[in-house]
Amino acid sequence: MAARTLRIGLIPGDGIGREVIPAGRRILEALPASLGLKFSFVDLEAGFETFKKTGVALPDKTVETLQKECDGALFGAVSSPTVKTEGYSSPIVALRKRLQLYANVRPVKSVRTDKSFVDLVIVRENTEDLYVKEEKTYDGPNGKIAEAIKRISEKASFDIADIAGDIALRRQRVRDAGAASIHSAPRVTITHKSNVLSQTDGLFRETARRALAQDRFKDVRVDEQIVDSMVYKLFREPASYDVIVAPNLYGDILSDGAAALVGSLGLVPSANVGREFVIGEPCHGSAPDIQGQGIANPIATIRSTALMLEFQGQEEAAAKIYAAVDACLEEGKYLSPDLGGKAKTEEVLEDIIKRL
Repeated sequence: MAARTLRIGLIPGDGIGREVIPAGRRILEALPASLGLKFSFVDLEAGFETFKKTGVALPDKTVETLQKECDGALFGAVSSPTVKTEGYSSPIVALRKRLQLYANVRPVKSVRTDKSFVDLVIVRENTEDLYVKEEKTYDGPNGKIAEAIKRISEKASFDIADIAGDIALRRQRVRDAGAASIHSAPRVTITHKSNVLSQTDGLFRETARRALAQDRFKDVRVDEQIVDSMVYKLFREPASYDVIVAPNLYGDILSDGAAALVGSLGLVPSANVGREFVIGEPCHGSAPDIQGQGIANPIATIRSTALMLEFQGQEEAAAKIYAAVDACLEEGKYLSPDLGGKAKTEEVLEDIIKRL
């Protein structure tokens, strides 16, 4: 049987993105031939450095190449200007909109033996909320006033809850197959602030409940929690959560905060998922303070690479990568500085490749 070739767009972006995205490529190239997968790659540009060179943060060529030539992509990180910069806006936010990547999926899992084991997924709506970036500033009677639009739609809310339910069921199938877990049944927690934002978050809450009431989710336990109390409970009782579904802003904050439960943002992957395309993206930023030192943790990118494969239907390949990463972390010989170790990016990568 001929091997299937997947063409992957590589968008390093800025800072350590240029150091960790090559690690994702090498992991794909190191996958066992028995999986029947081959890969080709295309290097693409986006980010603040691209903006400074060309005046455009997300070139049309990058989007067109992804749409016409690629099966998926890996995106590194982008720097944000420290002062207001006319014409600049986040390329990853624009990519999510232009490719209709409506779900940001962020697993957070502890590996080494801890008193509190964490195994949850935050499913973040990716296209609206305050991230529509419709802001204005005007003069008021007592000084300037700034306003931002928070947009919540019924369709986007239904779609994100729908995929959250599917993820909960898939996680349960993996558990039923023998994977160790703290969870015994699929569960989705709807996060909102409808006690204050009765129309926007109220619509999200009501629509998410309707989506999760579909017959195929009859085995999924559905509950809800106000976002501020969830922050408290997430840190006190992380084992209470399986799948969390949230509007864009809350999902962003919760997923970055949850990374503290497992030691570092350098461990936390994500996938930007649409109906026809997926982009793997580590949750960390461009980290200019460690850029060029060779000490960036590649694991978030490596796990994002596996997550990309998972949403492309290549679950066996993804599982091999997850297992190799887990084994590396459990042994603890090659840990990067963010985890209290001294290993270089290349040493962590080579250890994981050997385990593949």
